[in-house]
Amino acid sequence: MVEPAETPATEADSPESQLREAPHPLPLPAAAAMAVAAGVALLLSFPTYGLWWLAPVGVALLAAAVHRRRFRAGLGLGALAGLVLFLLLLSWTNLHTGLAPWLLLSGLQAGYIALLGGAAAYVSPLVDRFRWAWPPATALLWVVQEAVRDRAPYGGFPWGRLAFSQDDSPLLRLAAVGGAPLVTFGVALAGGLLVTAAWRPWNLWPARLARGRLVLSTAGLALGAVAVIAAGLLVPTAPRDGTPVTVAIVQGNVPRMGLDFNAQRRAVLENHVTATIALAGRVATGQEPRPDLVVWPENASDVDPLRDATAARRISDAAAAIRAPILVGGILRGPAQGEVRNVGILWRPATGPDLEQTYVKRHPVPFAEYMPLRDVARMVSKEVDRVADMVAGDRPGVIQTGPVAVGDVICFEVAYDGIVRDTVTNGAGILAVQTNNATFNVAEARQQLAMVRLRAVEHGRESLMSSTVGVSGFVTADGATHETTGFNTREVVVREMRISGYRTLATRAGVWPEVLLVALGLVLLAGAVVVRRRG
Repeated sequence: MVEPAETPATEADSPESQLREAPHPLPLPAAAAMAVAAGVALLLSFPTYGLWWLAPVGVALLAAAVHRRRFRAGLGLGALAGLVLFLLLLSWTNLHTGLAPWLLLSGLQAGYIALLGGAAAYVSPLVDRFRWAWPPATALLWVVQEAVRDRAPYGGFPWGRLAFSQDDSPLLRLAAVGGAPLVTFGVALAGGLLVTAAWRPWNLWPARLARGRLVLSTAGLALGAVAVIAAGLLVPTAPRDGTPVTVAIVQGNVPRMGLDFNAQRRAVLENHVTATIALAGRVATGQEPRPDLVVWPENASDVDPLRDATAARRISDAAAAIRAPILVGGILRGPAQGEVRNVGILWRPATGPDLEQTYVKRHPVPFAEYMPLRDVARMVSKEVDRVADMVAGDRPGVIQTGPVAVGDVICFEVAYDGIVRDTVTNGAGILAVQTNNATFNVAEARQQLAMVRLRAVEHGRESLMSSTVGVSGFVTADGATHETTGFNTREVVVREMRISGYRTLATRAGVWPEVLLVALGLVLLAGAVVVRRRG
C-alpha cells in the first residue's frame, strides 16, 4: 500500500498565522472575571495597601479582557473594572455624607475607565496587525483617559491616577522627567508588555506552544515589563544641598471626626494653639530646635481670625510663644455675604496677620466647598446646605516667610499638576500641603501623602503635609517620608528642610509631556479608524 505523501508545512500552519486567522476574544465570563480582577489589582496598588507592582497587572488584565471585543462590550467591561476600583478606593467619601454622593462620584469616575475599555477594544485590529504597538497603545490610552478625567467636569477629579499608586516604586522617579503623566505612561507600558507576553499562549493553546521563538518572545516581553519599571532607578532626583530651614508641623487633632468636627471649631483652634505653646516649652528647655516656621493644617482656625478678636489673640499667643511665623490654615468670611475663602495666612510673632502673604485656595472642590447645582444636589443629599459658596483665589500660593518662600497647596489641590507647578515656577523653595482629613479616614490621608511624595520628586522640592488629624509628615526630594504621624492623634514633628532652587525637567517642561502623549494617543485612535475602514 502506498501511503499518501506528507503535506509540507506552510506559513498558514504556523502558530502566528493561527493567531491572525482566529481573531476571537476571550469567553465573556472569563473577560468579566478579568475585569473584576483588574479593578481589585488596581485598588491594591494604592495606599493603604501599597502593592504598587499590582498596577501594571491590573492594566494588563483590563487590556486582555477587552481585546478583540466590540466597542460596547469594551465599555461594559471597563465600567465593571472602574466600579470595583472606585467604589472601594473612594469609600472614605461615604463615611459622613451618605450613599448618594459616594455612588455618584464613583460612578462618574468609573465612566472614564469604561471609555478607556471601549477605546482599547476599538484599537484591537490595529494592535493585532502591528503586535509591537500593543504596549505603547495601552500606555497612551491610559494617559489620554487621565488627561480628560483630571479636567472634566468642573475641573476634574484626578484621584486614582496610576501615578499616585507608585509612591514606593522605582517608576516614581519618572516624575522628575515628565511629571505624573509620564509615571502613568510607565506603569501602563509595563502592563501592556505583560498582556502582550501572555496573550500569545492563551490564543495558541493547544497549538505548538513549545516553539523556541514563542517562548523566547514571551519571556522577552515579560522581562521588558520588569526593565521598564527598573528604568526609573536610572533617573536622578534633585540634590539635597540647599540652605537648611527648621520647620515644625502642628497636628492639633479635633474633638470628634466627621462633618460635625467644625461644630467645635474653637476647640480645634485651641488644640493647635496649646500644641504650639507646648512645643515652645520644649524649645526653651532644649528638647527641640527652634523652628523658623510653624505650619498649621487646613481648617486649624475655622473661626475667622480677621473678624474674631479672641481667635486672633490666641493665634498671636502661639506665635509669640514659639517666636516664629505660623502658616495658619483658616476660613475667612466674605468678600460677599454667604461667601467664604479657604486660606493659608502667615501670622508673624510681633505684627500678627500678614495680609500680603496670604494664599486663597484656587481650586475649591465642587459639591464639597461650593455647590454648582445646589437645587439639584439638595435632592441627592440633605447635607448640601452645610456647604457655603467658597470663592476661588487667583494667585499661586507662594508665601514669603522671611527664611523661606513656601509653596502653599491646600488639600486636594495637590492632585492637580498645574497648581503645584505654579508655586515652584513662582519661586517656592519648599512645598507645604495644608489639609483637613477629619471628615475622611486614614486611607484617604495615606493616598494624599502619596501625591505629596510624587510632587516632591517631580519638582525637586522638599515637602510636608500638615493635617488636622493626620497623616502629617515630611518628604525629601527623593520621595522618602520622614517623621510621619499617626491618624486621629495630637502630634508635633520638627525637621530640618532644605530650600531648593533646582529645576527638574518636569518643572521646565510643564504640561508639554502630557500634551505630546495625548497627541500620540489621538493619532493611535485615528490609525484604528483607518485600519477598521480598510477591513
